[in-house]
Amino acid sequence: MKLNDLRDNKGARKKRMTVGRGIGSGKGKTCGRGVKGQKARSGTPGIRKFEGGQMPLIRRIPKRGFKNIFAKDYSELNIGLLQAAIDAGRVDAKKPITSESLMESGIVAKAADGVRLLGKGELKAKVELTVAGATKSAVAAVEKAGGKITLTVKAEEEKAT
Repeated sequence: MKLNDLRDNKGARKKRMTVGRGIGSGKGKTCGRGVKGQKARSGTPGIRKFEGGQMPLIRRIPKRGFKNIFAKDYSELNIGLLQAAIDAGRVDAKKPITSESLMESGIVAKAADGVRLLGKGELKAKVELTVAGATKSAVAAVEKAGGKITLTVKAEEEKAT
């Protein structure tokens, strides 16, 4: 096989229909859109939402609550899961643990606005953590194990969210 022998598979590239080129083409004059009206025009935005006078779906479904667009998106990490990762050798307890190192090891999928440490589980290893936020029980568990925790987000800012 040579480069000049390469071809697309049959049916891989389909030619677009040529419209508006006379009645002999089969799609002349009105181009298959029928005669006049809103649907024959181009650029009509409301046509997809309109349901013939029936109450549109977007207005029928209930809308409740409030979505805070300024809310921070923290990735949660329980200390029990952190201890399991240390035991498995995925995280080095001797080095400082940051949100970047947690992402590299695959414990946290994404750290959009940082990692928030939660107090579920038990921590035995002495670790030095730098995270965006932590619960009181998580801070107590890290300090009980002889470790140190540094929070990058202030507590007042965290209470506001």
